[in-house]
Amino acid sequence: MDTEHGWITTPVTADLLRGALDVERTEHGVLPHRLPARARAQNTDGQLAMAESQPSGVRLAFRSRATAVELDTLPTKRSYVGAPPRPDGVYDLIVDGRPAGQGTVTDGNVVVVDMAAGTAEHRPGRPGTVRFTGLPAEAKDVEIWLPHNETTELFALRTDAPVEPARDPGRRVWLHHGSSISHGSDAASPTGIWPALAASLGGVELINLGLAGSALLDPFTARALRDTPADLISVKIGINLVNLDLMRLRAFGPAVHGFLDTVREGHPTTPLLVVSPILCPIHEDTPGPCFPDFGDLGKGRLRFVALGDPAERASGKLTLRVIRDELSRIVRRRAADDPNLHYLDGRDLYGEADSAELPLPDDLHPDAATHRRIGERFAHLAFTADGPFAQTSPVLPS
Repeated sequence: MDTEHGWITTPVTADLLRGALDVERTEHGVLPHRLPARARAQNTDGQLAMAESQPSGVRLAFRSRATAVELDTLPTKRSYVGAPPRPDGVYDLIVDGRPAGQGTVTDGNVVVVDMAAGTAEHRPGRPGTVRFTGLPAEAKDVEIWLPHNETTELFALRTDAPVEPARDPGRRVWLHHGSSISHGSDAASPTGIWPALAASLGGVELINLGLAGSALLDPFTARALRDTPADLISVKIGINLVNLDLMRLRAFGPAVHGFLDTVREGHPTTPLLVVSPILCPIHEDTPGPCFPDFGDLGKGRLRFVALGDPAERASGKLTLRVIRDELSRIVRRRAADDPNLHYLDGRDLYGEADSAELPLPDDLHPDAATHRRIGERFAHLAFTADGPFAQTSPVLPS
């Protein structure tokens, strides 16, 4: 550490980070990744590269008497041609387990996406600083949750008192994989994504492998799950396979079996929960592909439409109803030999009544209020006494 003008600068290293599976050294700092280097080396898709580098669920965790904290970062933001500017990513400050502030970094790189032309232009920017002040002077546990929707290179951590890595909280580790909804989609902040809310209610440590657009049963993702230490595992499967019209029913079943087989190689008896898609009316009975409707983009509204033909289900095209039926069948069959394998119908998290009350704003992704509902529902169904992730002494608050 070195001091200057009363500040103590602490290099950001892997022992200060939670929720990342890999930390890449960069010219000026570190870049957290949610897939390991081996998996990234086997990927050629730009969408997945962007998603896994966005630090959903990743947070700095340390212990300090500091009353002021500064974090220098270089975010990479997205801008869409013809649409209003997107809000800056949010940094959530948590002190001794309680929300204590929020901040943003307005500078950074920008990727300008032209969805109509299918192009993306990278415009380099400069680093910025997020600041938190007025913290209590006593020793405390501090977490800074990074923006779930902005790739974030970390340069320097400055405090007005020494820091040390956070103590082991002694909580169970929950490893979750899913689509953009699990990644955070349109949640308001990183602790507002539904897996973070559920983890907080369930009293567990989250590792979030929600990968926007990329929950596609990729073998390298299954191996990442296999090789990551965890006490609880869930995989939310289905919506991206329909969105991209990626496979037919004939391939889907064996792919699910293969994915689960790989996870079980590293976690043979860990509670493993398979979650089917939440309700999404455009894809319940209509196959993909799914494409954006640009009609209202200039007004700040982007909607998605399903372009498949319901009649194509007869030839094996996937819809959400088809996927739920197949996942339920697969889990039921495997559970005869695997008592720690469980199934949760995603409509129990967000179903018909919820859709009427809280419709998906773009017909595909939930908003902040719906993230909260899904997180609370998941915590109740998974972590309480009758749930697959229950423990002897439930930790849910009253």
